[in-house]
Amino acid sequence: MTSVMSDLPDPAGAASAPVPPLLMPAAEPVSVIMPVRNEERYLAESVRHVLSQEYDGEMQLIIAVGPSRDSTAELARGLAAAEPRITVVDNPSGLRPAAMNIALRACRHPVVVRVDGHAMLPPGYIRTALATMQETGAVNVGGIMAAEGTTAFQQAVAWAMTSPFGVGAARFHTGGEPGPSDTAYMGVFRREAIERAGGYNEQFQIAEDWELNHRIRQGGGLIWFQPAMRVSYRPRATVAALGVQYYRYGRWRRVVARQHAGTINLRYLAPPIAVGAVAAGALAGLAGAAGLATGAGNWAGLATLGFVVPLGYGAAVAVIGARAARELPGRAAARVPLALATMHMSWGVGFITSPRRLVSRAAKGRMP
Repeated sequence: MTSVMSDLPDPAGAASAPVPPLLMPAAEPVSVIMPVRNEERYLAESVRHVLSQEYDGEMQLIIAVGPSRDSTAELARGLAAAEPRITVVDNPSGLRPAAMNIALRACRHPVVVRVDGHAMLPPGYIRTALATMQETGAVNVGGIMAAEGTTAFQQAVAWAMTSPFGVGAARFHTGGEPGPSDTAYMGVFRREAIERAGGYNEQFQIAEDWELNHRIRQGGGLIWFQPAMRVSYRPRATVAALGVQYYRYGRWRRVVARQHAGTINLRYLAPPIAVGAVAAGALAGLAGAAGLATGAGNWAGLATLGFVVPLGYGAAVAVIGARAARELPGRAAARVPLALATMHMSWGVGFITSPRRLVSRAAKGRMP
Protein backbone atom coordinates (compact mmCIF):
# COMPACT_ATOMS: atom_id res chain seq x y z
CA MET A 1 0.00 0.00 0.00
CA THR A 2 2.73 6.89 2.33
CA SER A 3 5.05 9.45 4.24
CA VAL A 4 8.27 11.09 3.46
CA MET A 5 10.21 9.74 0.53
CA SER A 6 12.72 7.92 2.72
CA ASP A 7 9.83 5.77 4.00
CA LEU A 8 9.13 4.29 0.60
CA PRO A 9 10.00 0.66 -0.24
CA ASP A 10 13.64 0.02 -1.05
CA PRO A 11 14.56 0.38 -4.74
CA ALA A 12 14.71 -2.26 -7.38
CA GLY A 13 18.11 -3.38 -8.39
CA ALA A 14 17.08 -3.76 -12.01
CA ALA A 15 14.14 -3.25 -14.29
CA SER A 16 11.59 -5.95 -14.92
CA ALA A 17 11.39 -7.75 -18.23
CA PRO A 18 10.08 -5.70 -21.18
CA VAL A 19 6.35 -5.22 -21.25
CA PRO A 20 4.72 -6.98 -24.24
CA PRO A 21 2.77 -4.55 -26.43
CA LEU A 22 -1.00 -4.95 -26.59
CA LEU A 23 -1.57 -2.76 -29.63
CA MET A 24 0.04 0.34 -31.06
CA PRO A 25 -1.56 3.28 -29.23
CA ALA A 26 -1.82 6.76 -30.56
CA ALA A 27 1.28 8.57 -29.35
CA GLU A 28 -0.41 10.96 -26.93
CA PRO A 29 1.96 13.34 -25.15
CA VAL A 30 2.64 12.32 -21.55
CA SER A 31 3.90 14.02 -18.40
CA VAL A 32 5.83 11.79 -16.01
CA ILE A 33 5.78 12.95 -12.37
CA MET A 34 8.44 11.69 -9.98
CA PRO A 35 8.40 12.65 -6.27
CA VAL A 36 11.86 12.20 -4.76
CA ARG A 37 13.64 12.59 -1.46
CA ASN A 38 16.96 11.01 -0.46
CA GLU A 39 17.17 9.22 -3.82
CA GLU A 40 20.75 10.11 -4.78
CA ARG A 41 21.72 6.47 -5.22
CA TYR A 42 19.01 5.53 -7.70
CA LEU A 43 17.65 8.73 -9.25
CA ALA A 44 19.82 8.84 -12.36
CA GLU A 45 19.05 5.23 -13.21
CA SER A 46 15.33 5.72 -12.62
CA VAL A 47 15.33 8.77 -14.88
CA ARG A 48 17.19 6.83 -17.57
CA HIS A 49 14.52 4.13 -17.53
CA VAL A 50 11.82 6.78 -17.99
CA LEU A 51 13.51 8.64 -20.84
CA SER A 52 14.45 5.44 -22.68
CA GLN A 53 10.85 4.21 -22.87
CA GLU A 54 9.87 2.76 -26.24
CA TYR A 55 7.28 5.45 -26.86
CA ASP A 56 7.01 7.85 -29.78
CA GLY A 57 4.90 10.53 -28.14
CA GLU A 58 6.17 13.75 -26.61
CA MET A 59 7.35 13.29 -23.04
CA GLN A 60 7.88 15.65 -20.11
CA LEU A 61 9.48 14.47 -16.86
CA ILE A 62 8.81 16.52 -13.72
CA ILE A 63 10.95 15.74 -10.67
CA ALA A 64 9.48 17.11 -7.43
CA VAL A 65 12.37 17.31 -4.96
CA GLY A 66 11.82 17.29 -1.21
CA PRO A 67 14.35 18.21 1.49
CA SER A 68 17.06 15.53 1.41
CA ARG A 69 20.00 14.45 3.50
CA ASP A 70 22.00 13.69 0.36
CA SER A 71 22.64 15.45 -2.94
CA THR A 72 19.33 14.48 -4.57
CA ALA A 73 18.44 18.11 -5.37
CA GLU A 74 21.80 18.84 -7.00
CA LEU A 75 21.64 15.62 -8.99
CA ALA A 76 18.11 16.35 -10.19
CA ARG A 77 19.07 19.82 -11.37
CA GLY A 78 22.14 18.45 -13.11
CA LEU A 79 19.97 15.95 -14.96
CA ALA A 80 17.57 18.74 -15.96
CA ALA A 81 20.42 20.91 -17.22
CA ALA A 82 21.52 18.10 -19.54
CA GLU A 83 18.05 17.06 -20.74
CA PRO A 84 15.41 19.56 -21.93
CA ARG A 85 12.56 17.12 -21.25
CA ILE A 86 13.22 17.31 -17.48
CA THR A 87 11.75 19.98 -15.19
CA VAL A 88 12.62 20.21 -11.47
CA VAL A 89 10.15 21.66 -8.95
CA ASP A 90 10.60 22.08 -5.19
CA ASN A 91 8.48 20.22 -2.63
CA PRO A 92 9.24 22.07 0.64
CA SER A 93 7.19 19.72 2.86
CA GLY A 94 8.88 16.58 1.55
CA LEU A 95 5.55 14.74 1.68
CA ARG A 96 4.59 12.60 -1.26
CA PRO A 97 1.01 13.79 -1.94
CA ALA A 98 2.18 17.42 -1.83
CA ALA A 99 4.94 16.54 -4.29
CA MET A 100 2.36 14.98 -6.58
CA ASN A 101 0.12 18.06 -6.57
CA ILE A 102 3.06 20.41 -7.15
CA ALA A 103 4.23 18.29 -10.08
CA LEU A 104 0.70 18.06 -11.50
CA ARG A 105 0.47 21.84 -11.63
CA ALA A 106 3.60 21.82 -13.81
CA CYS A 107 2.24 19.18 -16.21
CA ARG A 108 1.68 20.20 -19.83
CA HIS A 109 0.12 16.99 -21.14
CA PRO A 110 -3.21 15.11 -20.80
CA VAL A 111 -1.70 11.80 -19.65
CA VAL A 112 0.15 11.62 -16.31
CA VAL A 113 2.54 8.78 -15.49
CA ARG A 114 3.31 8.53 -11.78
CA VAL A 115 6.76 7.03 -11.04
CA ASP A 116 8.75 6.63 -7.81
CA GLY A 117 12.31 7.91 -7.70
CA HIS A 118 13.64 4.41 -7.16
CA ALA A 119 11.40 2.61 -9.71
CA MET A 120 12.96 1.19 -12.86
CA LEU A 121 10.24 1.15 -15.52
CA PRO A 122 10.54 -1.78 -17.92
CA PRO A 123 10.64 -1.07 -21.67
CA GLY A 124 7.17 -0.59 -23.12
CA TYR A 125 5.54 0.35 -19.82
CA ILE A 126 4.04 3.65 -21.00
CA ARG A 127 3.09 2.28 -24.41
CA THR A 128 1.21 -0.63 -22.83
CA ALA A 129 -0.56 1.67 -20.38
CA LEU A 130 -1.77 3.96 -23.19
CA ALA A 131 -2.92 0.97 -25.22
CA THR A 132 -4.87 -0.35 -22.24
CA MET A 133 -6.47 3.03 -21.61
CA GLN A 134 -7.59 3.31 -25.23
CA GLU A 135 -8.87 -0.26 -25.26
CA THR A 136 -10.81 -0.11 -21.97
CA GLY A 137 -11.70 3.54 -21.43
CA ALA A 138 -9.94 3.46 -18.06
CA VAL A 139 -8.76 6.75 -16.55
CA ASN A 140 -6.00 5.07 -14.53
CA VAL A 141 -4.04 1.91 -15.34
CA GLY A 142 -1.51 0.15 -13.13
CA GLY A 143 0.25 -3.17 -12.95
CA ILE A 144 2.16 -5.41 -10.56
CA MET A 145 4.44 -4.26 -7.76
CA ALA A 146 6.76 -7.23 -8.09
CA ALA A 147 8.61 -7.79 -4.82
CA GLU A 148 12.05 -9.32 -5.38
CA GLY A 149 14.66 -9.85 -2.69
CA THR A 150 18.43 -10.29 -2.68
CA THR A 151 19.08 -11.24 0.96
CA ALA A 152 17.38 -14.20 2.64
CA PHE A 153 15.13 -11.92 4.70
CA GLN A 154 14.17 -9.82 1.67
CA GLN A 155 13.31 -13.00 -0.23
CA ALA A 156 11.10 -14.09 2.65
CA VAL A 157 9.34 -10.73 2.71
CA ALA A 158 8.93 -10.76 -1.07
CA TRP A 159 7.32 -14.20 -0.89
CA ALA A 160 5.00 -13.04 1.88
CA MET A 161 4.02 -9.87 0.03
CA THR A 162 3.13 -11.76 -3.14
CA SER A 163 1.15 -14.36 -1.21
CA PRO A 164 -2.47 -14.07 0.04
CA PHE A 165 -1.11 -15.01 3.47
CA GLY A 166 0.88 -11.78 3.68
CA VAL A 167 -1.16 -8.78 2.59
CA GLY A 168 -4.27 -10.43 1.20
CA ALA A 169 -5.37 -10.92 -2.36
CA ALA A 170 -4.69 -7.48 -3.87
CA ARG A 171 -3.88 -8.17 -7.50
CA PHE A 172 -1.10 -5.59 -7.73
CA HIS A 173 0.75 -7.80 -5.22
CA THR A 174 -0.30 -11.29 -6.27
CA GLY A 175 -1.13 -10.91 -9.97
CA GLY A 176 -4.25 -12.06 -11.76
CA GLU A 177 -6.32 -11.34 -14.82
CA PRO A 178 -6.70 -7.84 -16.29
CA GLY A 179 -9.81 -6.02 -15.18
CA PRO A 180 -11.38 -3.26 -13.09
CA SER A 181 -9.66 -2.56 -9.79
CA ASP A 182 -10.07 -0.47 -6.64
CA THR A 183 -6.64 1.07 -7.02
CA ALA A 184 -3.47 0.91 -9.12
CA TYR A 185 0.22 0.63 -8.33
CA MET A 186 1.81 4.00 -9.20
CA GLY A 187 -0.63 4.55 -12.08
CA VAL A 188 -0.92 6.07 -15.55
CA PHE A 189 -3.78 8.60 -15.38
CA ARG A 190 -5.94 10.79 -17.50
CA ARG A 191 -4.96 14.12 -16.00
CA GLU A 192 -8.54 15.38 -16.12
CA ALA A 193 -9.63 12.50 -13.86
CA ILE A 194 -7.17 13.63 -11.16
CA GLU A 195 -8.29 17.23 -11.52
CA ARG A 196 -11.99 16.34 -11.30
CA ALA A 197 -11.29 14.39 -8.10
CA GLY A 198 -9.51 17.40 -6.57
CA GLY A 199 -5.96 16.06 -6.64
CA TYR A 200 -4.12 14.20 -3.91
CA ASN A 201 -5.19 14.72 -0.32
CA GLU A 202 -2.09 16.29 1.21
CA GLN A 203 -3.03 15.27 4.76
CA PHE A 204 -2.42 11.61 3.90
CA GLN A 205 1.11 10.33 4.53
CA ILE A 206 0.22 6.76 3.54
CA ALA A 207 -2.52 5.39 1.25
CA GLU A 208 -2.90 8.68 -0.61
CA ASP A 209 -2.96 6.77 -3.91
CA TRP A 210 -5.76 4.43 -2.72
CA GLU A 211 -7.73 7.41 -1.39
CA LEU A 212 -7.40 9.35 -4.67
CA ASN A 213 -8.43 6.31 -6.71
CA HIS A 214 -11.46 5.87 -4.47
CA ARG A 215 -12.57 9.43 -5.22
CA ILE A 216 -11.95 8.89 -8.93
CA ARG A 217 -14.16 5.79 -8.86
CA GLN A 218 -16.83 7.67 -6.93
CA GLY A 219 -16.87 10.16 -9.79
CA GLY A 220 -17.45 7.39 -12.34
CA GLY A 221 -13.84 6.81 -13.42
CA LEU A 222 -12.63 3.30 -14.28
CA ILE A 223 -9.41 2.03 -12.66
CA TRP A 224 -7.83 -0.90 -14.53
CA PHE A 225 -5.34 -3.59 -13.50
CA GLN A 226 -2.93 -4.57 -16.29
CA PRO A 227 -0.58 -7.39 -15.20
CA ALA A 228 1.62 -6.86 -18.26
CA MET A 229 2.90 -3.72 -16.50
CA ARG A 230 5.30 -5.22 -13.98
CA VAL A 231 7.77 -3.13 -11.97
CA SER A 232 10.30 -4.70 -9.60
CA TYR A 233 11.16 -3.32 -6.18
CA ARG A 234 13.12 -4.42 -3.14
CA PRO A 235 11.31 -5.09 0.17
CA ARG A 236 12.57 -3.79 3.51
CA ALA A 237 15.86 -5.38 4.54
CA THR A 238 15.34 -5.67 8.33
CA VAL A 239 12.61 -6.73 10.74
CA ALA A 240 12.54 -3.25 12.31
CA ALA A 241 12.13 -1.49 8.95
CA LEU A 242 9.42 -3.92 7.88
CA GLY A 243 7.59 -3.43 11.17
CA VAL A 244 7.62 0.36 10.83
CA GLN A 245 6.40 0.11 7.23
CA TYR A 246 3.42 -2.10 8.07
CA TYR A 247 2.59 -0.22 11.24
CA ARG A 248 2.23 2.91 9.11
CA TYR A 249 0.19 1.02 6.51
CA GLY A 250 -2.29 -0.15 9.14
CA ARG A 251 -2.42 3.25 10.82
CA TRP A 252 -3.33 5.07 7.60
CA ARG A 253 -5.62 2.38 6.22
CA ARG A 254 -7.79 3.03 9.28
CA VAL A 255 -7.91 6.71 8.26
CA VAL A 256 -9.19 5.73 4.81
CA ALA A 257 -11.84 3.53 6.43
CA ARG A 258 -13.01 6.44 8.60
CA GLN A 259 -13.18 8.91 5.74
CA HIS A 260 -14.80 6.55 3.23
CA ALA A 261 -17.45 4.36 4.82
CA GLY A 262 -17.85 0.92 3.29
CA THR A 263 -14.30 0.65 1.94
CA ILE A 264 -13.04 -1.73 4.62
CA ASN A 265 -13.17 -5.50 4.12
CA LEU A 266 -12.01 -8.70 5.81
CA ARG A 267 -8.58 -8.50 4.19
CA TYR A 268 -7.89 -5.28 6.10
CA LEU A 269 -9.60 -6.42 9.29
CA ALA A 270 -7.76 -9.76 9.54
CA PRO A 271 -4.52 -8.31 11.04
CA PRO A 272 -6.23 -6.29 13.84
CA ILE A 273 -8.46 -9.28 14.60
CA ALA A 274 -5.35 -11.48 14.83
CA VAL A 275 -3.61 -8.96 17.10
CA GLY A 276 -6.64 -8.77 19.38
CA ALA A 277 -7.05 -12.54 19.54
CA VAL A 278 -3.34 -13.23 20.19
CA ALA A 279 -3.15 -10.51 22.86
CA ALA A 280 -6.35 -11.67 24.60
CA GLY A 281 -5.26 -15.30 24.52
CA ALA A 282 -1.82 -14.50 25.89
CA LEU A 283 -3.24 -12.34 28.70
CA ALA A 284 -5.80 -15.00 29.63
CA GLY A 285 -3.11 -17.66 29.64
CA LEU A 286 -0.81 -15.59 31.83
CA ALA A 287 -3.63 -14.85 34.25
CA GLY A 288 -4.42 -18.56 34.44
CA ALA A 289 -0.81 -19.49 35.01
CA ALA A 290 -0.58 -16.93 37.80
CA GLY A 291 -3.78 -18.28 39.32
CA LEU A 292 -2.49 -21.85 39.29
CA ALA A 293 0.71 -20.70 40.97
CA THR A 294 -1.31 -19.21 43.83
CA GLY A 295 -3.65 -22.18 44.18
CA ALA A 296 -6.69 -20.63 42.51
CA GLY A 297 -9.68 -22.73 41.50
CA ASN A 298 -10.76 -24.32 38.23
CA TRP A 299 -11.00 -20.97 36.45
CA ALA A 300 -7.22 -20.74 36.38
CA GLY A 301 -6.88 -24.01 34.53
CA LEU A 302 -9.45 -22.91 31.99
CA ALA A 303 -7.77 -19.53 31.57
CA THR A 304 -4.48 -21.16 30.63
CA LEU A 305 -6.25 -22.47 27.53
CA GLY A 306 -5.88 -18.91 26.25
CA PHE A 307 -2.32 -19.86 25.30
CA VAL A 308 -3.86 -21.95 22.51
CA VAL A 309 -4.51 -18.79 20.50
CA PRO A 310 -0.94 -17.40 20.25
CA LEU A 311 0.46 -20.92 19.95
CA GLY A 312 -2.04 -21.67 17.20
CA TYR A 313 -1.09 -18.50 15.36
CA GLY A 314 2.58 -19.41 15.64
CA ALA A 315 1.85 -22.89 14.32
CA ALA A 316 -0.11 -21.44 11.39
CA VAL A 317 2.70 -19.15 10.22
CA ALA A 318 5.16 -22.04 10.68
CA VAL A 319 3.03 -24.20 8.36
CA ILE A 320 2.98 -21.39 5.81
CA GLY A 321 6.76 -21.18 6.11
CA ALA A 322 6.99 -24.89 5.37
CA ARG A 323 4.89 -24.31 2.27
CA ALA A 324 7.26 -21.53 1.21
CA ALA A 325 10.14 -24.02 1.40
CA ARG A 326 8.86 -25.51 -1.87
CA GLU A 327 9.68 -22.24 -3.64
CA LEU A 328 12.47 -20.60 -1.65
CA PRO A 329 16.00 -21.53 -0.53
CA GLY A 330 16.10 -22.93 3.00
CA ARG A 331 17.48 -19.78 4.68
CA ALA A 332 14.78 -17.63 3.09
CA ALA A 333 11.94 -20.07 3.83
CA ALA A 334 13.03 -20.22 7.48
CA ARG A 335 12.44 -16.46 7.73
CA VAL A 336 8.94 -16.48 6.22
CA PRO A 337 7.16 -17.01 9.59
CA LEU A 338 9.05 -14.01 11.05
CA ALA A 339 8.21 -11.86 8.02
CA LEU A 340 4.52 -12.83 8.14
CA ALA A 341 4.20 -12.26 11.89
CA THR A 342 5.92 -8.87 11.60
CA MET A 343 3.60 -7.79 8.78
CA HIS A 344 0.41 -9.03 10.49
CA MET A 345 1.14 -7.76 13.98
CA SER A 346 2.54 -4.39 12.88
CA TRP A 347 -0.38 -3.69 10.54
CA GLY A 348 -2.86 -4.78 13.21
CA VAL A 349 -1.35 -2.63 15.96
CA GLY A 350 -1.21 0.36 13.62
CA PHE A 351 -4.85 -0.10 12.64
CA ILE A 352 -6.06 -0.49 16.24
CA THR A 353 -4.10 2.48 17.60
CA SER A 354 -4.68 4.87 14.67
CA PRO A 355 -5.89 8.19 16.19
CA ARG A 356 -8.68 10.25 14.67
CA ARG A 357 -6.54 13.38 14.72
CA LEU A 358 -4.27 12.08 11.93
CA VAL A 359 -6.34 13.75 9.23
CA SER A 360 -9.32 16.07 9.07
CA ARG A 361 -12.48 14.42 7.81
CA ALA A 362 -13.28 17.55 5.78
CA ALA A 363 -10.09 17.44 3.72
CA LYS A 364 -10.68 15.89 0.30
CA GLY A 365 -7.83 17.27 -1.79
CA ARG A 366 -5.49 20.19 -2.14
CA MET A 367 -5.02 20.64 -5.86
CA PRO A 368 -6.57 23.93 -7.08
